[in-house]
Amino acid sequence: MSAWTHEHACSLPAAPARVFAALTEPRELERWFAEHAEVEPRAGGAYRFWGRRTYGTPSRAEATQIVTRFEPSAALAYRWPLHELDSEVSFALADDDSADNAGGTRLVVRHAFPGELPVDRPRHLVDDLWRLSCANLQAHLEGGDGLLLPDFDDPSPEVRVSIFVDAPRERVFRALVEPELLNGWIAASAEVEPREGGRYRYGWSYEIEGRRVEGGPTRILELVENERLVTDWPDWRGDETVPVQTITWTLESEGSGTRVTVVHSGFVRAADLSDYGFGWPGFLAALKSSSESAG
Repeated sequence: MSAWTHEHACSLPAAPARVFAALTEPRELERWFAEHAEVEPRAGGAYRFWGRRTYGTPSRAEATQIVTRFEPSAALAYRWPLHELDSEVSFALADDDSADNAGGTRLVVRHAFPGELPVDRPRHLVDDLWRLSCANLQAHLEGGDGLLLPDFDDPSPEVRVSIFVDAPRERVFRALVEPELLNGWIAASAEVEPREGGRYRYGWSYEIEGRRVEGGPTRILELVENERLVTDWPDWRGDETVPVQTITWTLESEGSGTRVTVVHSGFVRAADLSDYGFGWPGFLAALKSSSESAG
């Protein structure tokens, strides 16, 4: 078995001492990370977390995590037996000197394994888990709105987000199907054939894992004018072994405006939710702004 380490970095809107507290205070961990937590704040102490919202550790009896490093405001590490592998998680905290996060923290997470996890796409699993956890930590530090704590036993996980748009359904629907309007809030170079089976692309293109990926949807699965749009959603990393997911947009009249709901479904496992639960609210907010300003 070959050892490997996953690394994830993020900028957080709080000073290192505040972030360290969120990583080590049980009551805080139970808000953004796990259903249950127990921490002995010292090297060699317990760092237990468990519950249905904790991947791979559903019961307290399985929560045998141990602190291996404890340096307030600077560093934390713990052992985490996962799928019978003795992995280690380490956090490094430093003042963030970037102009857009003055007074904040640069957090680097490293998750080291002695070998491959016995699951499909193990490295993507770990990446998605930390994307989700760090997004939840950021939301917690910002006040707690929008936290996403999935049930890892859920056989049909999904992201569901809704927003009220002060604009009629017809205008909102146009923003979903007219390329020039899509380019104003979500797309880069949209292409749309407004019919079932028609081409539907945002024009996203990026590099990941050494390859070029044309991201986002590719075609329309269902279209009901002014009411419903369903598209496909291939794996964002370009992994063709991952089943294609589905994006469903529903528009309902609400007073003089429109209730817009987007559902991202078809995930194989709850960890695959990654940080989608934080991306879609941002896109909905952009759709709202675009549709309302068009009036």
